[in-house]
Amino acid sequence: MAFDSFDIKSLIRPVIDFPKPGVIFRDITPLFQSPTALRLVMDSFAHRYVEADFTHIGAMDARGFLIGSVLAYQLNKPLVLFRKQGKLPADVLAEGYATEYGEAFLEVHADSLCEGDSVVMFDDLIATGGTLIAAANLIRRMGARVHEAAAIIDLPELGGSQRLQDMGIATFCLTQFALTDR
Repeated sequence: MAFDSFDIKSLIRPVIDFPKPGVIFRDITPLFQSPTALRLVMDSFAHRYVEADFTHIGAMDARGFLIGSVLAYQLNKPLVLFRKQGKLPADVLAEGYATEYGEAFLEVHADSLCEGDSVVMFDDLIATGGTLIAAANLIRRMGARVHEAAAIIDLPELGGSQRLQDMGIATFCLTQFALTDR
């Protein structure tokens, strides 16, 4: 089935006023409940990166794990997990970032990457870019580079993709929503 003939947007559920009033949350769980849609999403990403020159898949906690693990398997690449603070058992590097509620920290095992490595980072969506920017900073601190940041959804009005591009990081998303799209 061709990507153009299947509208993945129809399987991304808008949840009004979650996690707070005025926010429309983009729920990807219905997309993952459709075997056809899930295969389409993963095959689209795999097709984009199968011949790309990078060494690792980076997956953001938690929904990015769903994408990253499948693609690491499909593309035969090592998987690097970027976790919320306090979830990794060994020595970690941490990077703070702003959220709409305050500050949060992203962590990665300190021995996950080394100089010369190149990472494609995956998350479910790009909103303000905080999580992916924190991951990019961690990647660079380990001497590696970011090949690209990828997601299923872009929310361009929140500026995350532009912030990443301003850092010299290319972005790729399968679809996008305006903040007011229902």
